[in-house]
Amino acid sequence: MPKGPHRATMRPLWLLASLLALSQALPFEQKGFWDFTLDDGLLMMNDEEASGADTTSGIPDLDSLTPTFSSMCPFGCHCHLRVVQCSDLGLKSVPKEISPDTTLLDLQNNDITELRKDDFKGLQHLYALVLVNNKISKIHEKAFSPLRKLQKLYISKNNLVEIPPSLPGSLVELRIHDNRIRKVPKGVFSGLRSMNCIEMGGNPLENSGFEPGAFDGLKLNYLRISEAKLTGIPKDLPETLNELHLDHNKIQAIELEDLLRYSKLYRLGLGHNQIRMIENGSLSFLPTLRELHLDNNKLSRVPAGLPDLKLLQVVYLHSNNITKVGVNDFCPVGFGVKRAYYNGISLFNNPVPYWEVQPATFRCVTDRLAIQFGNYKK
Repeated sequence: MPKGPHRATMRPLWLLASLLALSQALPFEQKGFWDFTLDDGLLMMNDEEASGADTTSGIPDLDSLTPTFSSMCPFGCHCHLRVVQCSDLGLKSVPKEISPDTTLLDLQNNDITELRKDDFKGLQHLYALVLVNNKISKIHEKAFSPLRKLQKLYISKNNLVEIPPSLPGSLVELRIHDNRIRKVPKGVFSGLRSMNCIEMGGNPLENSGFEPGAFDGLKLNYLRISEAKLTGIPKDLPETLNELHLDHNKIQAIELEDLLRYSKLYRLGLGHNQIRMIENGSLSFLPTLRELHLDNNKLSRVPAGLPDLKLLQVVYLHSNNITKVGVNDFCPVGFGVKRAYYNGISLFNNPVPYWEVQPATFRCVTDRLAIQFGNYKK
């Protein structure tokens, strides 16, 4: 059955609609996040609002999204409503003949190896650039210079060994996970005053790979360095962070001052590490924490200090070595102290004799169904 003209434009329209929905997402909501890589459904907060940036700056104006009737469209690509979709075409380089009024350029799943000086010449209105799953190993220092309005750069799953040079000052979101980056030098993010979301997991980064001052000047609210080679919590990350995800590393302990700098955290992800010890008082530096992920570690007890976190609502402790749960491990003594009750506590796959746990242990939980016990396997 032949394809009609409307079906040919469905995918570009879907890309544009998804991008606009992402830009207007509300903060701290459990909603799916459109990731071009379609890897883990990452959740994040509203980047423009949380950074204090103008939420309309650089975002396509719906009233202006009318067909341009331009004859400029690279061979094999789909072009509609300022969206140029050139994915899955086996391209070896960035195509020519891209309309200068393009807002979204999708080049994912190709064989591009290099970004040259003039590859994006004239694309001064580009808002989002998707280069996921190519073979890019070299980027000219002026490749991104024409992109004065670029806010979202997705360049994950390539062969990069360093952070791209001279990133656009307008950039809000950088996704560069699953590359070969081992070092984050000082000054690499200088001038990026609007940046508030960086996803750089899946790179062979060690703690020593972050030069002192590597994140100077950034006011991030979201940072993910998962699936790397970290053995401890980095101490020089932006103090503005609301979300920090360090899951799937080799972190073995949380020492007293490891979290001193991160008092604005809402969500902290430390699952799938090798954490055996959390020093008493470590969590007291996180007064606004709402969600704590410590699952799949080697903890032998519930971390001290949870009852003092008045806003904490979700704690993941499953798949550890916890053998005992005390009556005051989660809830403060007395009433009216905790401002937000728990709506999720996971303790399954721990060697806890759950029949010995006193009911009063969960007196500050909204519902018994919010507690997950049992299913321990040696």
